Amino acid sequence: MQRQCLLHVFLKKRIKKLLRFAWFPALAGLRFVRGNQGGEFMKIWIDADACPGAVKDMLYRASDKRGVAITLVANMFMRIHRSPLVDLIVVEAGPDIADDRIVELVEEGDLVITEDIPLAARVVEKKAFCITPHGQELNSSNIGERLSTRNFMQDLRGAGVETGGPAQFSQKDRQQFANQLDRLLTRMMPR
Repeated sequence: MQRQCLLHVFLKKRIKKLLRFAWFPALAGLRFVRGNQGGEFMKIWIDADACPGAVKDMLYRASDKRGVAITLVANMFMRIHRSPLVDLIVVEAGPDIADDRIVELVEEGDLVITEDIPLAARVVEKKAFCITPHGQELNSSNIGERLSTRNFMQDLRGAGVETGGPAQFSQKDRQQFANQLDRLLTRMMPR
């Protein structure tokens, strides 16, 4: 499995290098990642603008250990882990542009890390897995409730009610995220 994934990454980088020199313009629309539909590859997508550094570090370690490709999507350049399995997509600044890009690229069986509930709802609709940086799995059975709560709180804030912000990222959240990530990867990865 790890050899297949590394070969996939190697070929991806070689084709990108060829495209940089415009030798093969017909390959410009080629997509290099596949979801877990065939059981071979899955990909982790990170809504990177608001993702805590500790969560990114855990994901980098999991990527190195299990050979899983990771793509961070952000609206600004950021330092990422040096690995052939880790990519960064920088999109324009603006509301939901990074979210739209993740939804466009995610496939069934992929894993998305986000705190953004509307993004999670769109991802779950595409039959991808989703967990928050706090370690909560969002799926078809609980996303409707979470989306309703989020919309209600947004309406309250719009009416001038102070609702407070999200809880600070704690050691307990780190542990919950690590446990949930391990459970999901164990369940999703082919043996």
